[in-house]
Amino acid sequence: MTEKKHILSILVDNEPGVLSRIAGLFSGRGYNIESLCVAETMDSKISRITMVTQGDYLILEQIKKQLNKLINTIKVSDLTELEYVEREMALVKVNAKLEHRAEILRITDIFRGQVVDVGQDHFTIMATGGSEKMAAILNLLKPFGIREMARTGSIALCREPKRNPDK
Repeated sequence: MTEKKHILSILVDNEPGVLSRIAGLFSGRGYNIESLCVAETMDSKISRITMVTQGDYLILEQIKKQLNKLINTIKVSDLTELEYVEREMALVKVNAKLEHRAEILRITDIFRGQVVDVGQDHFTIMATGGSEKMAAILNLLKPFGIREMARTGSIALCREPKRNPDK
């Protein structure tokens, strides 16, 4: 079977140690976590963990079963086969020589990014979007020289089912 990227949305109790147990489950079985984002939901007692990992169907089924066995796990959803909205955010500090500033600003504008800090010889750009959009803007900024970058990884929510207006 082929390995495939999976986005897991995991609702858990918002308690100390829960994330550590989940990360330990992955590392103890040799699974890699490509990205991980955690924050509390509208209910301060519940956190949503959005995790990106790779694996075939059988591996993902095993991961979901193991996650569901953890006492603080409320719900595990693999969004990969569903319709979902996914976004990432990146802060990118890029070299901005005087002769390149207009081009960097143009790229930032095309991708609906924002310059959030300006220095003598650099811009710090904030960009948001899906993983393909993030890869595209980073590829365009790379020739100018990326000094530093911080990325959130994926966050995602399942789309609501479309309603049939005839019903």
